[in-house]
This record gives sequence, structure tokens and C-alpha cells, in this order.
Amino acid sequence: MTAATTYLAPPTADTGQLRATFQPVFDKIAEGSAERERGRVLPHQQVLWLIDARFGALRIPVERGGLGVSLQQVFELLAGLGEADANVGHIWRNHLAFVEDRLNAPVTPANDRWLERLLAGEFVGGGWTEADNGTFDNIKTHLVPAGDHWEITGRKFYATGSLYADWLDVLGAGPDGTPLTALVRVDQPGVELVDDWPGFGQRTTASGSANYKQARIDDGDLIPLAERNPSLAPFYQIAMLAVLAGITSAALRDGIAALRQRKRNYRHALTKVPTDDPQLLQVLGRISALSFGAHAALDRASSWLDRFAAARIAGEAEAVLRDLLVKADIATSQAQIVIIDAALEATTIVFDALGASGTYESLRLDRHWRNARTLASHNPRIYKERIIGDWLVNDANPIAALAGLPAGADAATNVQGS
Repeated sequence: MTAATTYLAPPTADTGQLRATFQPVFDKIAEGSAERERGRVLPHQQVLWLIDARFGALRIPVERGGLGVSLQQVFELLAGLGEADANVGHIWRNHLAFVEDRLNAPVTPANDRWLERLLAGEFVGGGWTEADNGTFDNIKTHLVPAGDHWEITGRKFYATGSLYADWLDVLGAGPDGTPLTALVRVDQPGVELVDDWPGFGQRTTASGSANYKQARIDDGDLIPLAERNPSLAPFYQIAMLAVLAGITSAALRDGIAALRQRKRNYRHALTKVPTDDPQLLQVLGRISALSFGAHAALDRASSWLDRFAAARIAGEAEAVLRDLLVKADIATSQAQIVIIDAALEATTIVFDALGASGTYESLRLDRHWRNARTLASHNPRIYKERIIGDWLVNDANPIAALAGLPAGADAATNVQGS
């Protein structure tokens, strides 16, 4: 597809202007982050602040009514949001991925309507992973024609963002078993959303159950999985990594603030004043380096998605696009290893600079480790070093792990999941 046949356009946004627009919103979201975490208060208002600021239209080109932001800029902003509140950052993952998916889609009346909905502030949540230990090879969610529309019946889990959404992006199987994705309106009979996410982190992301019983889907809201954006897999993963990079920054921010509040030091410390102690300062210095590395890896990985989008705009050959997609996937896996290691170390060693007072419930610093550990568990990093090595040594295709799926399905299903 070329630029003329999709909604993609070269980015035009200014980074300084973006920061000036969104940083005040992030700062306002950060103010109540610890309190919401403590009481499991769902951040409905915070999501609405971002919708009002047009965070959901970041990638839509200016000439179509959006902000014209690059993918590197999107993920930099998402990291800033993750620093403010990791839960709110993760809530936006599925919506931003769906926007990118529609920008890569062919220009049609149905997709025109989707751009209008997105520009109007309608919000999209997730719903691909089967409940009850279902797998992609055994999809129990079914989509069937019903006169002038379709109906969906099934059970999903990890439905991140569902309680904030107008629509849910749901994976199911058609009558012949073909994987299909459906955009399901939340406010209709047959849709039940349950806030039953049991994880110790990411507690207010609404990542629990979504149940469907003959819920309606209009024809224009049904998309074959093989037609989804082939760069969805690295997009979903980089979005998660952006939030993790934000968490490393939050650990640094809160570690500095807490160290400045310390009034006494240990007897065997090097100085009486904690803020003068070289060993405590070293801890914060290391966390700053971990944060720097996480953000650098995020920037490097996301640049490959911008290269892929630019190649589609230029109408490059399929072989060029496939090569860029493989390199984007490898860069994403490399960044995953770097960023997860940085986030888990930063959120652990921050307590070494603070003493027992750093564990006070009033600070809620444990949320950074819990949120990082939970995000790091979504798409296991233990496999990524092997996959990278196999590509380096044997030229093995890193996105062919789910061999046998329809063309494009491996890219779309590899990481949204749990």
C-alpha cells in the first residue's frame, strides 16, 4: 500500500509543543497516583483529561484533523504518562495500537467512519486473549452472521482498558474458523465487563474479564485478522516498554524526593546528613543511568516503527517492508531486555537509598516495583535472548514463532495477549 491508499502521512508535530501541551496534564494525573493505587480507585477522570487533550489523536495526520505525531514522539509521550501513573499509561496501549492499525488500513468509507470516531474522542479497549486458558489455536469466542449484522459470543480476559472504553477490539473465529477481529460497542446488551483483575500490579487498568453473549457487530466493524497492521506486534510491545521506561523515571523522581526528606542516617554511614552520603547519592546516580538507558532503548526501538511507516508511505516493495518489520521486531526484543532489567533494578535499589522509612505506606513506593514486575511478565523476556541469537546466527525469522497462522497473523497476535 502507498500513502495514497492508506491514511498514513509524514509526521509534522514539534516535540517542544507536544511537551508543553501534555506535561501539565501528566503532572495533574501524577498528583493522585499513589492515592488511587492505595484505594484501587479507577482513573476515569484521568482518562477523560487525556481524551480532552486529544491524546487519542496523536498519530492522525494534521490534514485529517489529528496532531501529526511520529511514533517516536508517541512513545516518548507514553513514557511521560507512565511516569505520572503507570496504570493510566497502560490503559492507553490498546487504543493507540488501534489508531495505528486504522492509519495503515486502506481508505474506505468504513475506515473513514473510524477516523471520525477517533477524532471525536471515542476510546478503544482490548479483548483478544481467551479466558479459561483458551489459546489462539483454540479460539472459543465465535462470530456469526445474523441478518444485516454479526454477533459475538465468548469470554475474554486481560481486557485492558475495558471499563474506560466505548469500543472493544475483540478476536474471535468466524463460521469457517478464520480469525476475525470485531469492534464491539460496550454500551449494548450482551456485553458484560468485570473488574476482576487479580494481579498485584497494574491494579486499576481494568485488565479483567469481558464477556459477550450475542453482542451486535456491524459489517464495517468486522476486520479479518490477516488484514490488520503487520507492525502491531512490535507496537503493542513498545507501548508496554514505554510505560516501563516511565516507571524507571518515577522511581528516580520519588527516590530523590524521599532521600531529601531523610533527617538521620545510620551510625556506620559516611555522613550524618543523608543527602551528603556518597553511597546514597551513588544509588540515585545509578537509577538515573538505568532510566537513561531505558529511554534510549525505547527511542531506538520505536525509530524502526517510524522507518516502517515511512516505507509504507513511500510505497516500498513488500520485501523492504518485511525486512523492516523483522528489524523492528529484533530491536523491540533487544529493548525489552534492556528496559525490563532497568525497571526492575531501579524499582528495587531505590530502597537502598531510603532506609526503613522508604517502605511507609504513605509513600507507596512499592507500586513502582509491583507495576514494573507485572508489566514485565506480560510477554516473557526469557525467550527473547534466544530468538535474537537465533536470528543473528541462523537468520531465523523472529516473527515466525507462530508458524501456520494466516499471513500477517503472527505480527498481530504475538504480544497483545496477557
